Amino acid sequence: MSLLPDDKKELLKKDFKEKLVDPVKIIIFTQEFECRFCSDTRKLAQELATLNDKITAEVYDFVADFAKAKEYGIDKIPALAIIGKKDYGVRIYGIPYGYELQTLIEAVINVSKGKTDLSDKTKQILTEVKAPVHIQVFVTLTCPHCPVAAAVAHKLAIESDMVKADVIETSEFPDLAMKYNVIGVPKIIINETVEFVGAFNEDLFAEHVLLGAFQPSSLHVSDKVNMP
Repeated sequence: MSLLPDDKKELLKKDFKEKLVDPVKIIIFTQEFECRFCSDTRKLAQELATLNDKITAEVYDFVADFAKAKEYGIDKIPALAIIGKKDYGVRIYGIPYGYELQTLIEAVINVSKGKTDLSDKTKQILTEVKAPVHIQVFVTLTCPHCPVAAAVAHKLAIESDMVKADVIETSEFPDLAMKYNVIGVPKIIINETVEFVGAFNEDLFAEHVLLGAFQPSSLHVSDKVNMP
């Protein structure tokens, strides 16, 4: 059974044909005994890859392909790494469905372009980010404002080699939701030290990223292992 309605597929085919530039790989991490949403996440990504020749999907087992998971900094599943000419640090954890389907679509398009529509002011702020920054955006599938925050985070990662951005579906990772006291969404955590709730405009988001760069966390993605 298809996860994408036929009319949506036709719209996406047209969208991808007009907007994709370079090839994009959607790298899917699951496991042999798939987690609750692993199967649907894998199917959705694979289905998306059938809509344009520039999109390919690769599937890896989180346990059996541990080295590959470590290479991409994957510490929980289901996970999607969206890779273009290079790895921009664009990640999605949890099934990108509902409102979050738009997050996946925009990530694929922007990674394919290798550039974004961020303002010159935002890009200038990013040039001041000299230390690694890890953004975590907590979302839910029913939140209409979450894709905006998710998209900005991914765009910041594409524009800066210092930034990587994870979009995390809150209900699939309740331990993380509890750890970061996620009550409202979108909730953004930057380097474990800076946080805010809401879809901030891109300039203000970038300012918080810059602030996070000056308050680096001692935690690294590769140091954390969390299996749902």
